[in-house]
Formats: sequence, C-alpha cells, structure tokens
Amino acid sequence: MGKLDDCWAECCYKWDEWKYCLACLGIVAGVVLFAVLLAAFGFVRRVSVSVDEASLTRFELSTTASPATSLAYNLTLTLVIRNPNWAMNLKNTKPLEAFYKFDDQVFDRFELAGKGEKHPAGKTRVYHLAAGATRFVATLGNAGEAEFRKENATGVFQVEVAVAGEVRYTARYTKCKVEASCPLKLQLAPPGTAASAAVVFQRVKCKLAPPEKNC
Repeated sequence: MGKLDDCWAECCYKWDEWKYCLACLGIVAGVVLFAVLLAAFGFVRRVSVSVDEASLTRFELSTTASPATSLAYNLTLTLVIRNPNWAMNLKNTKPLEAFYKFDDQVFDRFELAGKGEKHPAGKTRVYHLAAGATRFVATLGNAGEAEFRKENATGVFQVEVAVAGEVRYTARYTKCKVEASCPLKLQLAPPGTAASAAVVFQRVKCKLAPPEKNC
C-alpha cells in the first residue's frame, strides 16, 4: 500500500498535476473493482438445505406384494433451499429432485425444479411436498422389514429425505453436484388426530455431501 499512499499524497499536494491525480484514481478504482469481482465470483458458497416442517400420518408395510414389499404412507414436509451467494445465480443443469428413503431404500421420488430453471442470488426456495400412496413398491428385504417392525413398535420412524441435482454458477463453467441428506425422526400421529397438534417437529438442517473440485 506504500505506493498508493504516496500516490494520494501527490494528489493532495500537487493539484495542478491533474493527469497524475486521474491516474491515481484509476488505479484505486481498478483495485476496488477487482476486489468486488473477486468477492462476487471468486468464491462459491454452497447452498443450504433444511426441512422446516414435516408430519407423518400413515406408514404401513405390506408383505403380500411378493416378491417385493409395499408401503402405504402419508407424508407432508416443507423443504427449504437457500442460495447464499450475493452475486451468483444457480442454473440447474439437471433436474433437482427429492427422494424419500426408509432403511436406505427409495420408496418415492419427486422433481423439485426442472433442468434450466434458475435460483437467484441470495434467494430462498420453499418446496411444499404433500405425498401419499396406498401401495408403493419398495424393496426393503428381510433387514428392512425387521427395521420397520422395530420402529413401528415405537411409533417413531426414521425416514430420510435426499436431495440431488446439478447446477452451474454464474460466470463459472464447472458443473457442481448438489447432494444433501436430511435424516428425519417422525412420530406417527395417532388416528383421528391432527398431525400438527399431536406432534412437534424440530427443524432439521440437512448434511451436504463433500464438494467437488472448484465447487
């Protein structure tokens, strides 16, 4: 910074040398512009994902759909995804999807945002998922069925919501995967009782997969 200080001193005491002063201002403006661009586009801040609300009013297992098992369920949740970058938009290079899992097996899948859709800088997207199925085939296997029976006895089910997609940041060529895991402990609401009144859900901050290079 010594040269910049000398430059400012020359500007302050030699106002007649206006060309020199303009050169000093140009240097300072260039340094400020470079710092702003570096802060805006030089560093990527990854998205944050959370489940702010969730309720489970039905979760039943049937083993009559041989050779696979089937699940009947009613699950509603609010999934929140925030882009913390103040200058960089996100553009989906693949659809952004959410998966419901039990015992690490997918039993339902949803598209949150399509390919080509954008997530503006600094904005938060809120997705409300209200899903249910009277019979949804899920390959749980013997271990998965045993885990279901164990959790069914307590009325509390461990269901995972996984988020997967791929995005490109503004001014960057690299495509970056978005992968998050949201483990939920959901208490089954008693029959004939409103889920919101019977069960208090604590917000879950989802865990992001380790970032790839340049992401």
